[in-house]
Amino acid sequence: MSDQPDPLAWTRDYTPILRSLADEYGDDRPLSGYSIALASHLEQKTGVLIETLRDAGAEVLVTGSEPYSTKGEVVDALRDQDGIATFVEAGMTEDEWADGQHALLEEEPDFILDDGCELIAKVHADHPEIAREVIGGGEQTTAGITRLEAMEDDGVLEFPVYGVNDTPMKHYFDNVHGTGESSLSNVMITTNTMLSGKTVVVGGYGYCGRGIARKARGMGAQTIVTEVDPRKALEAHMDGHRIESMATAAAEADYVITSTGNRDVIRGEHLDDLRDGVILANAGHFDVEIAVADLEDAAERVTEPRDGVTRYHLPDGRRINLLAEGRLVNLTGPHSSGHPAEVMDTTFAMMFEAARDMLADGRGEKLAPGLYAMPDRLDREVAFRKLETLGVAVDELTERQREYYEEWEHPDSAF
Repeated sequence: MSDQPDPLAWTRDYTPILRSLADEYGDDRPLSGYSIALASHLEQKTGVLIETLRDAGAEVLVTGSEPYSTKGEVVDALRDQDGIATFVEAGMTEDEWADGQHALLEEEPDFILDDGCELIAKVHADHPEIAREVIGGGEQTTAGITRLEAMEDDGVLEFPVYGVNDTPMKHYFDNVHGTGESSLSNVMITTNTMLSGKTVVVGGYGYCGRGIARKARGMGAQTIVTEVDPRKALEAHMDGHRIESMATAAAEADYVITSTGNRDVIRGEHLDDLRDGVILANAGHFDVEIAVADLEDAAERVTEPRDGVTRYHLPDGRRINLLAEGRLVNLTGPHSSGHPAEVMDTTFAMMFEAARDMLADGRGEKLAPGLYAMPDRLDREVAFRKLETLGVAVDELTERQREYYEEWEHPDSAF
Protein backbone atom coordinates (compact mmCIF):
# COMPACT_ATOMS: atom_id res chain seq x y z
CA MET A 1 0.00 0.00 0.00
CA SER A 2 1.46 3.37 -1.06
CA ASP A 3 2.32 5.93 1.61
CA GLN A 4 1.68 8.73 -0.89
CA PRO A 5 -1.98 9.42 -1.73
CA ASP A 6 -2.84 10.09 -5.37
CA PRO A 7 -3.98 13.75 -5.49
CA LEU A 8 -5.98 13.13 -8.67
CA ALA A 9 -7.88 10.03 -7.53
CA TRP A 10 -10.92 11.84 -6.12
CA THR A 11 -11.21 14.11 -9.15
CA ARG A 12 -11.09 11.19 -11.59
CA ASP A 13 -14.24 9.85 -9.91
CA TYR A 14 -16.06 13.07 -10.86
CA THR A 15 -14.75 13.46 -14.42
CA PRO A 16 -16.41 10.56 -16.26
CA ILE A 17 -16.36 12.30 -19.66
CA LEU A 18 -12.58 12.64 -19.58
CA ARG A 19 -12.25 9.04 -18.44
CA SER A 20 -14.46 7.91 -21.33
CA LEU A 21 -12.23 9.82 -23.77
CA ALA A 22 -9.11 8.24 -22.29
CA ASP A 23 -10.69 4.79 -22.60
CA GLU A 24 -11.83 5.39 -26.19
CA TYR A 25 -8.60 6.88 -27.51
CA GLY A 26 -6.11 5.06 -25.30
CA ASP A 27 -5.56 2.27 -27.81
CA ASP A 28 -5.27 4.01 -31.19
CA ARG A 29 -3.67 7.14 -29.60
CA PRO A 30 -4.72 9.65 -32.29
CA LEU A 31 -2.55 12.43 -30.83
CA SER A 32 0.69 10.47 -31.15
CA GLY A 33 3.48 12.51 -32.70
CA TYR A 34 2.05 15.84 -31.56
CA SER A 35 3.12 18.06 -28.69
CA ILE A 36 0.36 20.02 -26.96
CA ALA A 37 1.13 23.01 -24.76
CA LEU A 38 -1.45 23.56 -22.05
CA ALA A 39 -1.81 26.64 -19.87
CA SER A 40 -4.48 26.45 -17.20
CA HIS A 41 -4.92 26.75 -13.47
CA LEU A 42 -2.79 23.79 -12.48
CA GLU A 43 -4.99 21.97 -10.00
CA GLN A 44 -6.65 18.56 -9.84
CA LYS A 45 -9.14 18.87 -12.72
CA THR A 46 -6.43 20.17 -15.03
CA GLY A 47 -4.28 17.21 -13.99
CA VAL A 48 -6.93 14.78 -15.25
CA LEU A 49 -7.14 16.64 -18.60
CA ILE A 50 -3.37 16.42 -18.94
CA GLU A 51 -3.46 12.66 -18.30
CA THR A 52 -6.26 12.29 -20.88
CA LEU A 53 -4.25 14.11 -23.56
CA ARG A 54 -1.22 11.99 -22.72
CA ASP A 55 -3.27 8.76 -22.83
CA ALA A 56 -4.41 9.75 -26.33
CA GLY A 57 -0.77 9.90 -27.41
CA ALA A 58 0.21 13.55 -27.02
CA GLU A 59 3.39 14.86 -25.47
CA VAL A 60 1.94 17.42 -23.03
CA LEU A 61 3.86 20.57 -22.06
CA VAL A 62 2.32 22.07 -18.95
CA THR A 63 2.30 25.53 -17.39
CA GLY A 64 -0.04 27.59 -15.25
CA SER A 65 -2.25 30.35 -16.64
CA GLU A 66 -1.92 32.24 -13.35
CA PRO A 67 1.07 32.08 -11.00
CA TYR A 68 -0.83 31.72 -7.72
CA SER A 69 -3.31 28.94 -8.50
CA THR A 70 -0.78 26.13 -8.95
CA LYS A 71 -1.16 23.19 -6.56
CA GLY A 72 2.20 21.70 -5.64
CA GLU A 73 0.84 18.19 -5.12
CA VAL A 74 -0.57 18.18 -8.65
CA VAL A 75 2.76 19.23 -10.16
CA ASP A 76 4.45 16.49 -8.15
CA ALA A 77 1.94 13.90 -9.42
CA LEU A 78 2.51 14.90 -13.05
CA ARG A 79 6.23 15.63 -13.12
CA ASP A 80 7.49 12.05 -13.24
CA GLN A 81 4.89 10.68 -15.67
CA ASP A 82 5.99 9.71 -19.16
CA GLY A 83 4.74 12.05 -21.86
CA ILE A 84 4.30 15.03 -19.53
CA ALA A 85 6.76 17.91 -19.04
CA THR A 86 6.04 20.58 -16.42
CA PHE A 87 7.25 24.18 -16.64
CA VAL A 88 5.66 25.47 -13.43
CA GLU A 89 6.01 25.08 -9.67
CA ALA A 90 3.84 26.12 -6.77
CA GLY A 91 4.99 29.36 -5.16
CA MET A 92 6.64 30.81 -8.25
CA THR A 93 7.06 34.55 -8.51
CA GLU A 94 5.44 36.23 -11.51
CA ASP A 95 8.83 36.53 -13.22
CA GLU A 96 9.61 32.84 -12.65
CA TRP A 97 6.16 31.90 -13.95
CA ALA A 98 6.67 33.97 -17.11
CA ASP A 99 10.13 32.45 -17.61
CA GLY A 100 8.58 28.98 -17.40
CA GLN A 101 6.06 29.85 -20.08
CA HIS A 102 8.79 31.10 -22.40
CA ALA A 103 10.80 27.91 -21.78
CA LEU A 104 7.74 25.87 -22.70
CA LEU A 105 7.20 27.81 -25.93
CA GLU A 106 10.82 27.26 -26.91
CA GLU A 107 9.97 23.54 -27.10
CA GLU A 108 7.97 24.48 -30.23
CA PRO A 109 4.56 22.93 -29.47
CA ASP A 110 2.29 21.82 -32.30
CA PHE A 111 -0.88 22.95 -30.54
CA ILE A 112 -1.79 25.32 -27.70
CA LEU A 113 -4.69 24.83 -25.28
CA ASP A 114 -4.95 28.14 -23.48
CA ASP A 115 -6.60 29.95 -20.58
CA GLY A 116 -6.69 33.73 -20.83
CA CYS A 117 -4.72 33.68 -24.11
CA GLU A 118 -1.54 33.56 -22.02
CA LEU A 119 0.57 31.30 -24.27
CA ILE A 120 -0.98 32.37 -27.56
CA ALA A 121 -0.26 36.04 -26.86
CA LYS A 122 3.29 35.28 -25.66
CA VAL A 123 4.21 33.10 -28.61
CA HIS A 124 3.12 35.85 -31.01
CA ALA A 125 4.76 38.68 -29.10
CA ASP A 126 8.04 37.03 -28.14
CA HIS A 127 8.49 33.94 -30.34
CA PRO A 128 6.99 34.88 -33.74
CA GLU A 129 9.05 32.29 -35.61
CA ILE A 130 7.55 29.55 -33.41
CA ALA A 131 4.02 30.98 -33.76
CA ARG A 132 4.24 30.54 -37.53
CA GLU A 133 4.74 26.78 -37.08
CA VAL A 134 1.93 26.15 -34.58
CA ILE A 135 -0.88 24.12 -36.16
CA GLY A 136 -3.71 25.48 -34.02
CA GLY A 137 -5.12 26.25 -30.60
CA GLY A 138 -8.12 26.33 -28.31
CA GLU A 139 -9.15 29.01 -25.79
CA GLN A 140 -11.43 28.37 -22.82
CA THR A 141 -12.08 31.78 -21.23
CA THR A 142 -14.05 34.92 -22.00
CA ALA A 143 -10.98 37.06 -21.30
CA GLY A 144 -8.93 34.97 -23.71
CA ILE A 145 -11.54 35.25 -26.47
CA THR A 146 -11.46 39.04 -26.09
CA ARG A 147 -7.70 39.05 -26.57
CA LEU A 148 -7.95 36.72 -29.57
CA GLU A 149 -10.56 38.96 -31.18
CA ALA A 150 -8.19 41.89 -30.77
CA MET A 151 -5.34 39.87 -32.30
CA GLU A 152 -7.54 38.87 -35.22
CA ASP A 153 -8.65 42.48 -35.74
CA ASP A 154 -4.98 43.52 -35.80
CA GLY A 155 -4.20 40.82 -38.36
CA VAL A 156 -1.48 39.21 -36.25
CA LEU A 157 -2.96 35.78 -35.48
CA GLU A 158 -0.75 33.17 -37.15
CA PHE A 159 -2.85 30.01 -36.72
CA PRO A 160 -6.49 28.89 -36.32
CA VAL A 161 -7.94 28.84 -32.80
CA TYR A 162 -11.17 27.26 -31.65
CA GLY A 163 -13.10 29.55 -29.28
CA VAL A 164 -14.02 26.82 -26.79
CA ASN A 165 -15.41 29.39 -24.34
CA ASP A 166 -18.22 30.35 -26.69
CA THR A 167 -19.54 26.86 -27.32
CA PRO A 168 -22.80 26.04 -25.47
CA MET A 169 -21.33 23.09 -23.55
CA LYS A 170 -18.84 25.52 -22.02
CA HIS A 171 -20.61 28.78 -21.30
CA TYR A 172 -24.01 27.39 -20.29
CA PHE A 173 -22.45 25.16 -17.65
CA ASP A 174 -18.90 26.10 -16.67
CA ASN A 175 -19.39 29.87 -16.85
CA VAL A 176 -22.83 29.95 -15.25
CA HIS A 177 -22.80 27.10 -12.75
CA GLY A 178 -19.08 26.61 -12.22
CA THR A 179 -18.24 30.28 -11.69
CA GLY A 180 -21.42 30.96 -9.76
CA GLU A 181 -21.02 28.15 -7.24
CA SER A 182 -17.24 28.24 -6.83
CA SER A 183 -17.02 32.02 -6.45
CA LEU A 184 -19.72 32.24 -3.80
CA SER A 185 -18.56 29.17 -1.90
CA ASN A 186 -15.02 30.54 -1.71
CA VAL A 187 -16.27 33.96 -0.58
CA MET A 188 -18.18 32.31 2.25
CA ILE A 189 -15.41 29.90 3.23
CA THR A 190 -12.80 32.66 3.23
CA THR A 191 -14.92 35.07 5.28
CA ASN A 192 -17.10 32.67 7.33
CA THR A 193 -20.00 35.05 6.66
CA MET A 194 -23.58 34.52 5.47
CA LEU A 195 -25.03 35.65 2.14
CA SER A 196 -28.66 35.27 3.12
CA GLY A 197 -30.24 38.66 3.74
CA LYS A 198 -27.19 40.54 2.46
CA THR A 199 -26.88 42.78 -0.58
CA VAL A 200 -24.61 41.34 -3.27
CA VAL A 201 -23.54 43.63 -6.11
CA VAL A 202 -22.41 41.73 -9.21
CA GLY A 203 -20.27 43.62 -11.71
CA GLY A 204 -21.13 42.33 -15.17
CA TYR A 205 -23.93 40.12 -16.46
CA GLY A 206 -22.19 37.88 -18.94
CA TYR A 207 -22.53 34.14 -18.41
CA CYS A 208 -20.26 34.23 -15.35
CA GLY A 209 -21.97 37.24 -13.81
CA ARG A 210 -25.44 35.82 -14.32
CA GLY A 211 -24.34 32.61 -12.62
CA ILE A 212 -23.06 34.51 -9.59
CA ALA A 213 -26.21 36.65 -9.40
CA ARG A 214 -28.59 33.70 -9.77
CA LYS A 215 -26.83 31.59 -7.17
CA ALA A 216 -26.58 34.50 -4.72
CA ARG A 217 -30.27 35.25 -5.02
CA GLY A 218 -31.04 31.55 -4.62
CA MET A 219 -29.18 31.65 -1.29
CA GLY A 220 -31.35 34.51 -0.04
CA ALA A 221 -29.26 37.53 -1.02
CA GLN A 222 -30.61 40.77 -2.44
CA THR A 223 -28.92 41.21 -5.80
CA ILE A 224 -27.89 44.29 -7.74
CA VAL A 225 -26.25 44.07 -11.17
CA THR A 226 -24.08 46.74 -12.80
CA GLU A 227 -23.54 46.68 -16.56
CA VAL A 228 -22.27 48.74 -19.49
CA ASP A 229 -24.20 46.77 -22.13
CA PRO A 230 -27.86 47.87 -22.31
CA ARG A 231 -29.04 44.46 -23.51
CA LYS A 232 -27.35 42.58 -20.69
CA ALA A 233 -28.72 45.12 -18.23
CA LEU A 234 -32.23 44.49 -19.56
CA GLU A 235 -31.67 40.74 -19.33
CA ALA A 236 -30.64 41.11 -15.69
CA HIS A 237 -33.72 43.26 -15.06
CA MET A 238 -35.99 40.64 -16.63
CA ASP A 239 -34.30 37.96 -14.51
CA GLY A 240 -35.37 39.86 -11.41
CA HIS A 241 -32.20 41.67 -10.37
CA ARG A 242 -32.01 45.40 -9.62
CA ILE A 243 -29.93 47.40 -12.07
CA GLU A 244 -27.82 50.28 -10.77
CA SER A 245 -24.67 52.14 -11.69
CA MET A 246 -21.68 51.10 -9.61
CA ALA A 247 -21.63 54.57 -8.03
CA THR A 248 -25.12 53.94 -6.64
CA ALA A 249 -24.77 50.21 -5.95
CA ALA A 250 -21.51 50.60 -4.00
CA ALA A 251 -23.29 52.47 -1.23
CA GLU A 252 -25.65 49.53 -0.65
CA ALA A 253 -23.25 46.62 -1.01
CA ASP A 254 -22.35 44.09 1.64
CA TYR A 255 -20.42 42.24 -1.08
CA VAL A 256 -19.16 43.32 -4.49
CA ILE A 257 -18.14 40.53 -6.85
CA THR A 258 -16.70 41.56 -10.21
CA SER A 259 -16.88 39.40 -13.33
CA THR A 260 -16.62 41.62 -16.40
CA GLY A 261 -13.36 40.74 -18.15
CA ASN A 262 -12.37 44.41 -17.98
CA ARG A 263 -10.38 46.59 -15.61
CA ASP A 264 -11.17 49.10 -12.84
CA VAL A 265 -14.74 47.99 -12.17
CA ILE A 266 -14.17 49.11 -8.56
CA ARG A 267 -11.80 52.10 -8.56
CA GLY A 268 -10.89 55.19 -6.60
CA GLU A 269 -14.07 57.11 -7.34
CA HIS A 270 -16.15 54.37 -5.68
CA LEU A 271 -14.21 54.22 -2.41
CA ASP A 272 -16.08 57.09 -0.78
CA ASP A 273 -19.37 55.25 -1.38
CA LEU A 274 -18.44 51.83 -0.01
CA ARG A 275 -19.87 50.87 3.36
CA ASP A 276 -17.79 49.99 6.40
CA GLY A 277 -16.98 46.26 6.32
CA VAL A 278 -17.82 45.71 2.65
CA ILE A 279 -16.26 42.58 1.12
CA LEU A 280 -14.75 42.85 -2.37
CA ALA A 281 -13.96 39.83 -4.54
CA ASN A 282 -13.03 39.27 -8.17
CA ALA A 283 -14.21 36.36 -10.31
CA GLY A 284 -12.70 37.64 -13.57
CA HIS A 285 -9.63 36.00 -15.09
CA PHE A 286 -7.18 38.85 -14.54
CA ASP A 287 -6.46 40.74 -11.32
CA VAL A 288 -7.38 44.14 -12.78
CA GLU A 289 -11.10 44.38 -12.09
CA ILE A 290 -10.58 45.83 -8.61
CA ALA A 291 -8.08 48.72 -8.64
CA VAL A 292 -5.95 47.53 -5.72
CA ALA A 293 -3.51 50.41 -6.14
CA ASP A 294 -6.37 52.84 -5.45
CA LEU A 295 -7.19 50.99 -2.25
CA GLU A 296 -3.54 51.11 -1.18
CA ASP A 297 -3.34 54.83 -1.87
CA ALA A 298 -6.50 55.57 0.10
CA ALA A 299 -5.70 53.44 3.16
CA GLU A 300 -3.84 54.76 6.18
CA ARG A 301 -2.97 51.22 7.16
CA VAL A 302 -3.47 47.63 5.96
CA THR A 303 -4.07 44.52 8.07
CA GLU A 304 -4.86 40.84 7.49
CA PRO A 305 -7.66 39.94 9.92
CA ARG A 306 -8.14 36.49 8.39
CA ASP A 307 -6.23 34.24 6.01
CA GLY A 308 -7.08 35.38 2.48
CA VAL A 309 -8.52 38.74 3.58
CA THR A 310 -6.69 42.04 3.20
CA ARG A 311 -8.31 44.87 5.17
CA TYR A 312 -7.80 48.48 4.10
CA HIS A 313 -8.39 50.98 6.93
CA LEU A 314 -9.52 54.34 5.55
CA PRO A 315 -8.88 57.63 7.39
CA ASP A 316 -12.59 58.04 8.24
CA GLY A 317 -12.64 54.69 10.08
CA ARG A 318 -14.25 52.59 7.36
CA ARG A 319 -12.78 49.17 6.62
CA ILE A 320 -12.77 47.63 3.15
CA ASN A 321 -12.03 43.91 2.92
CA LEU A 322 -10.43 42.50 -0.23
CA LEU A 323 -10.33 38.74 -0.88
CA ALA A 324 -7.45 36.89 -2.59
CA GLU A 325 -5.62 40.17 -3.26
CA GLY A 326 -8.08 40.89 -6.06
CA ARG A 327 -7.15 37.75 -7.98
CA LEU A 328 -9.56 35.00 -8.97
CA VAL A 329 -11.37 34.32 -5.71
CA ASN A 330 -12.35 30.79 -6.67
CA LEU A 331 -8.80 29.70 -7.53
CA THR A 332 -6.17 31.79 -5.75
CA GLY A 333 -7.50 32.16 -2.21
CA PRO A 334 -6.11 30.02 0.60
CA HIS A 335 -9.20 27.80 0.62
CA SER A 336 -9.88 27.81 -3.11
CA SER A 337 -10.18 24.66 -5.18
CA GLY A 338 -11.73 26.01 -8.37
CA HIS A 339 -14.88 24.98 -10.17
CA PRO A 340 -16.60 21.70 -9.28
CA ALA A 341 -15.07 18.72 -11.06
CA GLU A 342 -18.34 17.75 -12.78
CA VAL A 343 -18.54 21.03 -14.70
CA MET A 344 -14.84 21.15 -15.55
CA ASP A 345 -15.24 17.63 -16.94
CA THR A 346 -17.45 19.15 -19.64
CA THR A 347 -15.16 22.11 -20.38
CA PHE A 348 -12.00 20.04 -20.51
CA ALA A 349 -13.72 17.50 -22.75
CA MET A 350 -14.34 20.37 -25.18
CA MET A 351 -10.66 21.38 -24.94
CA PHE A 352 -9.63 17.78 -25.66
CA GLU A 353 -11.97 17.66 -28.66
CA ALA A 354 -10.56 20.95 -29.98
CA ALA A 355 -7.08 19.40 -30.08
CA ARG A 356 -8.24 16.06 -31.47
CA ASP A 357 -10.32 17.67 -34.21
CA MET A 358 -7.57 19.96 -35.45
CA LEU A 359 -4.68 17.49 -35.07
CA ALA A 360 -5.92 13.92 -35.49
CA ASP A 361 -8.54 14.81 -38.09
CA GLY A 362 -6.19 17.20 -39.90
CA ARG A 363 -8.46 20.24 -39.90
CA GLY A 364 -5.86 22.54 -38.38
CA GLU A 365 -3.69 22.26 -41.49
CA LYS A 366 -6.62 23.25 -43.72
CA LEU A 367 -7.95 26.24 -41.77
CA ALA A 368 -6.61 29.73 -42.36
CA PRO A 369 -5.37 31.66 -39.31
CA GLY A 370 -8.22 33.11 -37.29
CA LEU A 371 -10.67 32.59 -34.44
CA TYR A 372 -13.26 29.90 -35.15
CA ALA A 373 -16.39 28.67 -33.45
CA MET A 374 -16.18 25.09 -32.24
CA PRO A 375 -17.99 22.81 -34.71
CA ASP A 376 -21.50 22.08 -33.45
CA ARG A 377 -20.98 18.35 -33.97
CA LEU A 378 -18.24 18.36 -31.30
CA ASP A 379 -20.45 20.24 -28.87
CA ARG A 380 -23.26 17.74 -29.39
CA GLU A 381 -20.90 14.77 -29.00
CA VAL A 382 -19.77 16.02 -25.59
CA ALA A 383 -23.38 16.69 -24.58
CA PHE A 384 -24.31 13.10 -25.45
CA ARG A 385 -21.31 11.80 -23.49
CA LYS A 386 -22.44 13.84 -20.49
CA LEU A 387 -25.98 12.43 -20.73
CA GLU A 388 -24.57 8.91 -20.95
CA THR A 389 -22.62 9.42 -17.73
CA LEU A 390 -25.86 10.55 -16.07
CA GLY A 391 -27.82 7.58 -17.38
CA VAL A 392 -30.19 9.95 -19.20
CA ALA A 393 -31.72 9.30 -22.63
CA VAL A 394 -33.22 11.80 -25.05
CA ASP A 395 -35.69 11.35 -27.90
CA GLU A 396 -34.65 11.06 -31.54
CA LEU A 397 -36.36 12.83 -34.41
CA THR A 398 -38.55 10.68 -36.58
CA GLU A 399 -37.94 10.73 -40.32
CA ARG A 400 -41.12 12.76 -40.76
CA GLN A 401 -39.90 15.29 -38.18
CA ARG A 402 -36.55 15.64 -39.96
CA GLU A 403 -38.34 16.22 -43.26
CA TYR A 404 -40.53 18.87 -41.62
CA TYR A 405 -37.45 20.83 -40.56
CA GLU A 406 -36.15 20.70 -44.13
CA GLU A 407 -39.39 21.86 -45.76
CA TRP A 408 -40.24 25.51 -46.08
CA GLU A 409 -43.73 25.21 -47.56
CA HIS A 410 -45.17 22.76 -44.96
CA PRO A 411 -47.82 21.34 -47.31
CA ASP A 412 -49.42 19.28 -44.54
CA SER A 413 -49.92 22.27 -42.29
CA ALA A 414 -53.45 22.79 -40.99
CA PHE A 415 -53.12 26.56 -41.43
